Amino acid sequence: MEIIKKYRSLSIFLIALIISSCASWQKNYGKLRILPQGRNEVTIQDLINKWDDYNIYYSDNYEESNVRTPLGIMFDPKNNDTTLVGDRWYKVRDQKTLIELTKWIFPTTQYEPWLNEILGPDGSFYGYLYYSYGFVTLKMVNDKTMYVFSLEDPPQEGYGEDTHK
Repeated sequence: MEIIKKYRSLSIFLIALIISSCASWQKNYGKLRILPQGRNEVTIQDLINKWDDYNIYYSDNYEESNVRTPLGIMFDPKNNDTTLVGDRWYKVRDQKTLIELTKWIFPTTQYEPWLNEILGPDGSFYGYLYYSYGFVTLKMVNDKTMYVFSLEDPPQEGYGEDTHK
């Protein structure tokens, strides 16, 4: 009976240690919140209409940028004190290009895109991400800057799959 109590205390201590380390790890990462399609929510069309209010970037799956192969579009509001950064994100310079990019996400990924809010670890608003596939890693660089890692490429049909089912 004494041994069971000893191991029980050790188990509780280890669980508490794991939980506290996970909680501190999350302080360094942002999160996405999918925006439901409703009357009071921002839509991709709202962002297109007010494109001048944002620094807009897109990510694709090639080394050089191509507006016909986007994986996602990131909207960084100009009127706040936060910044979104990343390595394989290319600047969108006009509304016409933005419209073209939104039309090419589905043909590129074969998944329907959705709009997300980019939030800091404390829930503070950083911007929007319009994308369709995969896990997105958002890491805090400092109190006001978030690094958005490159978006994940969707699986390509025919690579290791049996397509003749």
